[in-house]
Amino acid sequence: MEDKDGAGTSQANILCKACGLCCTGHLFVWAKLRPAELDPAEALGLTVFRSDPRQRGFSQPCPVWRGQCTIYDSPHYPHVCRAYKCKLLKEVIRKTTSLSEALMLIDWTKGMISEVESRLPISARDNFRERLVTYLEQARAATGQHEAEIELGQKVEELLRLYEQAFGVDDLVERVDET
Repeated sequence: MEDKDGAGTSQANILCKACGLCCTGHLFVWAKLRPAELDPAEALGLTVFRSDPRQRGFSQPCPVWRGQCTIYDSPHYPHVCRAYKCKLLKEVIRKTTSLSEALMLIDWTKGMISEVESRLPISARDNFRERLVTYLEQARAATGQHEAEIELGQKVEELLRLYEQAFGVDDLVERVDET
C-alpha cells in the first residue's frame, strides 16, 4: 500500500500491527504452511504439524506474537502471514474504509472478545476460536439453558457474525489466494 503516515509507515502496516487478531487465535485455529516452510517455521518457534499433507501448518495462537509479530521482518516469515489480507485490511487499502474507522472497529472487536472470553468456561484448549466453536456447539445441543448461558450464546453468535462481516472470516483456517 502506498499511503503512508508522516513517519513513512503504510496504513496497512499500522492496521495489521494494531490488530493481530489473525495471529492471536481469535480468528483462526491454524494457518497453512507450504511444504518448504515447515522446517524454517519450526526453527522460528512455531508449533508446526505436518502429518496430513492437506493440513500442514502451525497452530494459533502464534507463539511468536507478543503484542506484535516478532518475526515480521524474518526471511522465514511464512507466506500465509505475508499474503493474508482480511476484508477490513482490503477496505483500508482500497480506501473504502478509513484507517481511523478500521482501528475503531478493531478496538470494538477486541472489546467484544474480552467480554466473551471472560465468560467462556475454562478449557484445556488455548485457541480462543476453537473454544468459541466448541461452546456454541454444546450450547446448541443443550436444553434448558439459564438466561446467562443464552445471553453468552447470543454474544458468541454476534462475535462470529462480526468476524464474517468485518474481517471476512467464516472458517477456522486462513485462506490465502495463491495468485
